Amino acid sequence: MIKGNTDGIKDFILNELDSLHDITVEKNKIIEPEMLALIASVSSRINREINIAIDRKGNVTEISIGDSSSVQLPFLNVQEKRLSGVRVIHTHPSGSSNLSNIDISALTKLKLDCIVAIGINEDYVTGMSIGFCSVDGNDLSHEVVGPLSVEEVVNYDFLSKIEEIEGFLRKRDVVENDDEYAILVGLDDNESLDELAELARACNVKVVAKFFQKKTRIDPCYFIGPGKAQELAVFKQLKKANLIIFDEELSGMQVRNLEELTSCKVIDRTILILEIFATRARTREAKIQVELAQLKYRSSRLLGFGSTMSRTGGGVGTKGPGEKKLEIDKRRIRETIYDLKQELEKIRKTRVTQREKRDESGIPKISLVGYTNVGKSTLRNLLVDMYAADNTSKKEAVFAENMLFATLDITTRAIVLPDKRVASLTDTVGFVRKLPHDLVEAFKSTLEEVSFSDLIIHVVDVSSETAPEQILAVEKVLGELNALDKPSFLALNKFEMASPEQIAAIKEQFSRYQMIEISAKENKNIDEFLQMTVSLLPQTTRKCTYLIPYSDTSMGAFLHRNSIIQEEEYEGEGVKIIAIVNDEVYNKCKKFMIEENIC
Repeated sequence: MIKGNTDGIKDFILNELDSLHDITVEKNKIIEPEMLALIASVSSRINREINIAIDRKGNVTEISIGDSSSVQLPFLNVQEKRLSGVRVIHTHPSGSSNLSNIDISALTKLKLDCIVAIGINEDYVTGMSIGFCSVDGNDLSHEVVGPLSVEEVVNYDFLSKIEEIEGFLRKRDVVENDDEYAILVGLDDNESLDELAELARACNVKVVAKFFQKKTRIDPCYFIGPGKAQELAVFKQLKKANLIIFDEELSGMQVRNLEELTSCKVIDRTILILEIFATRARTREAKIQVELAQLKYRSSRLLGFGSTMSRTGGGVGTKGPGEKKLEIDKRRIRETIYDLKQELEKIRKTRVTQREKRDESGIPKISLVGYTNVGKSTLRNLLVDMYAADNTSKKEAVFAENMLFATLDITTRAIVLPDKRVASLTDTVGFVRKLPHDLVEAFKSTLEEVSFSDLIIHVVDVSSETAPEQILAVEKVLGELNALDKPSFLALNKFEMASPEQIAAIKEQFSRYQMIEISAKENKNIDEFLQMTVSLLPQTTRKCTYLIPYSDTSMGAFLHRNSIIQEEEYEGEGVKIIAIVNDEVYNKCKKFMIEENIC
């Protein structure tokens, strides 16, 4: 049976491939010449990858067909101190005989005897490369032999090589290293690459090197120049990297060309951020927002991602005459995007209802905004822990860690300010330079909470060398949310780690803001921080004392439903209630009021 993508392939071609099961490979050979000729011919005719798995008895155990860039690998039972006993041989209709990053990953994770890539160009074999497992110290690594000619591969001393590798595996306690080692590529901006390195760390990727090119014009094929791309391919080999991350957005074609040239997985800054978001999302809303951003990004890059998209289901109305796979993929994405937007709209309406209830209660709204990893969540946790409105507000603390985008899910909790006002405190997702537009759009339903705030507290890591750029990046996003005109101030966090010169420079450059130096981690200057919060928070409520007659219990119930009750005493003439009220409650209960104070 032929596995994989057999759609549209005639039966006689499938029968040709199936005849491979009748051929047995000699014990010391990787592949027989007639097998090689057959899969090269078929792969060229159908323009798809052909993959065959062969065991040590020389029998073909599995045959599968992929598209032009991917193919299904066999399922194997991986054991310690020995190889799987299976070699995988596959074609590359693109003409490249280089082993891709996926090939190498499959080699080491499945512990294949070897993996062979055959470059095909119009029935002609352009070259062949062989990948073997190897041992580097006590780490499982890989070795690539080639490009080789057909004759060199057919006559390769395969058995001796396998015996040598398994000898090493038996003698040593080999640690299989699944870590990703990345080279960062940028356009001569070290600060931006430093941030990219932090993003990589947040994704558990180890950065081994940085690669720069001064370039004013973007190359449509490789983003960097062709010569620089060749240099990057060599540099990748020297650094033993298995991942290349670009600091700018790449097109689908650029990704494909770079991967073919470097034989390495290539991603851009946007994909890295999306990966972090996908990992950190916890609530249903955040997961939908991330998926929506991913689909929008992929919809314009189906050339690079098409092989990962599922085909649509059959039935009337699912496809038109002559509809191609690319068109099907695009339609499927559009349909999914529509469904996700509908679900987000339902969540948004729920959030609007919750916001209206907070508005009716007269509780002022405070939002914490700032660059990612500046300490917003740490500050939020501290304030909620120390100044929660009641015990029910002391819910689980949000995740706060020294990494980018530690928090994605918006949280709102009630706190009591020094002037006894109750306020809602909202922690938002962190911003970053070059934040993908699709992410900003996807998270607008969350970020719009900022637009309805009575006070915005902009938290800044004043110890960061890039603090000025971070402030400007946050201002840009706030501008997109039409929130720049809101009352706000800068909380200069981590001041104990900053030099006096750093703090002075920020104060001079951003003198248009009021500022306070704090340390959320060390709990320093928090009282002063709260006093500034109180002074800048608009007065929207009143503290009133009411005497409600026992004959009018409905008014007492109304106050309990629509205000913040601070004190309640039963006296001879009625119930004395001290409450924080908004304008609506104030006007309705005015005849029962005996004392009034502006909050």
